[in-house]
Amino acid sequence: MNLWNYIDGRVGFLSFLTYQHASLAFQTVLVGTVVALIVAVLVYRLPLGSALTLTTSRVALTIPSLALLALLIVPFGLGVVPSFIMLAFFAALPVIGNAIVGLRSVPPSVIESARGIGLSRWKTLVSVELPIAWPVILTGIRVSTQMIVGVAAIVAYVLGPGLGSLIFNGLSRLGGANALEMALTGTILIVLIALVFDALLALLGRVTISKGLS
Repeated sequence: MNLWNYIDGRVGFLSFLTYQHASLAFQTVLVGTVVALIVAVLVYRLPLGSALTLTTSRVALTIPSLALLALLIVPFGLGVVPSFIMLAFFAALPVIGNAIVGLRSVPPSVIESARGIGLSRWKTLVSVELPIAWPVILTGIRVSTQMIVGVAAIVAYVLGPGLGSLIFNGLSRLGGANALEMALTGTILIVLIALVFDALLALLGRVTISKGLS
């Protein structure tokens, strides 16, 4: 009951924080996805380049997000900029791996057929290879989105936007009035954002993935 009373009395404030969190996650995943696709397109035809990129992206995922965030404070200060850069960096990593794997898994016979009917290398990539690789790429985007929605909470440490401030303020005041409600509310809203994003991406997959590939 206390949790409901806390939420009911702060709907506008909580809605604003939820919007900030969802917007930050969406924008960073979008930027990370674009960067990841560019990198994947540049290296997937190069065995050594794609292997090094895959290994690097997997190793980079082990970098502690708080450590990277702290390093970014030095050149960029506090606030949105270091938060955005850190999240976009981590958002790109799962997508890079899946994009390279997806593009390399396109059967060579399909590519040869496309080139045989007169398609250029670029048109073959856009109209044949990327659509075939899209289910694998989308899986990477879904993984990235779920990860970023959760990781975005820690940007509160550098005064970044979103629901993290609610969680950390609550945890720092445990035992005080509404402290537990603050932390629980922030956590629940982050989970809801993740579920909504995943549902939207699943719907995107149903709309964009050919039935023959699903």
